[in-house]
Amino acid sequence: MIPYLTTLDRIGEFDEIIDVRTPAEFEEDHMPGAINAPVLDNAQRVTIGTLYKTAPFEATRLGAAMVARNVARHIETLFADRPRQWRPLVYCWRGGKRSGSMTAWFNMIGWRAFQLEGGYKTYRRHVLQSLERLPAQFHYIVLAGRTGSGKTRLLAALAQNGAQTLDLEGLSRHRGSLLGAWPDQAQPSQKAFESALVVALSALDPARSVFVEAESQRIGRITLPNALLDSYRQGDCVDVRATVDQRVDFLLEDYAHLFHDRPAFKQLLRQLTVLRGHDVIRRWQAMVDADARTDLFRELIVQHYDPSYKRSSAHSLHKLAGALPFDFRPRDDDVCAQAGALLARVSEYFS
Repeated sequence: MIPYLTTLDRIGEFDEIIDVRTPAEFEEDHMPGAINAPVLDNAQRVTIGTLYKTAPFEATRLGAAMVARNVARHIETLFADRPRQWRPLVYCWRGGKRSGSMTAWFNMIGWRAFQLEGGYKTYRRHVLQSLERLPAQFHYIVLAGRTGSGKTRLLAALAQNGAQTLDLEGLSRHRGSLLGAWPDQAQPSQKAFESALVVALSALDPARSVFVEAESQRIGRITLPNALLDSYRQGDCVDVRATVDQRVDFLLEDYAHLFHDRPAFKQLLRQLTVLRGHDVIRRWQAMVDADARTDLFRELIVQHYDPSYKRSSAHSLHKLAGALPFDFRPRDDDVCAQAGALLARVSEYFS
């Protein structure tokens, strides 16, 4: 009889977590710390699923043979060095045949393997429940400010000073604006982001304030959970300020990669046509071709980003009117010292 784990509260008892789903399923999302040992690869799962619609018995027979070969290969290679007392937890999509097969073989060998009851779906329910529960436990201090004021850099400097931070742009691998995609890095799936967010929230201390950067509901293709938005938008605010020249210099540094693929940059700008009109977009695209970087970023700040910020921030952050003003120089060498000075002011201002 296969032993089952029925609650995630005991997950720390296991030496390793084994995800036996396909590489594609694993890539979309998986339990934190899990390794992938698929008992069917991507193509095999499609083959079995297609065959099952017309010939269930043949699909089951063929699938069993495929699973047996893959399990044997993993035992001979991936798990060849596991000790006699090894205690793994195995899961698949819903705790069915795939994880059951692997768990059964492990136990026949003599390892103390358990199968997660309900599989990944049990874990996914845990994530969604945690995202409803965890955000309200914290007091947030929100870094608000216009594009280019260096809020993300300030957040990192606050962490260096020992402050408790939640880096939503880091978790989503995106800066948040239309032009904010990270160079050469794809965003995680929505499910993978939510898993990482639960890990980050679970590591925070409710007795300490959490610094977080103000974001819209969407960061690139990632949607922030409503419970988190509702919680941090009620937090105290810091109005991070920088001059237009400082902000232009910051964008010239932070967004320089956009000029590495100018056709793609121009295509991104085209998406602002409805908001800014054809004439403005054509002028900005001509600036890209002419390498007029300073002029382009200055116009983007004045004509696009600042009006957008003015429209959205007052409605989304409930305590913005009482924000602590903080003049920040995001490109100076003393960013960490500036963050330390902010921490001292925050403790007095919001006490």
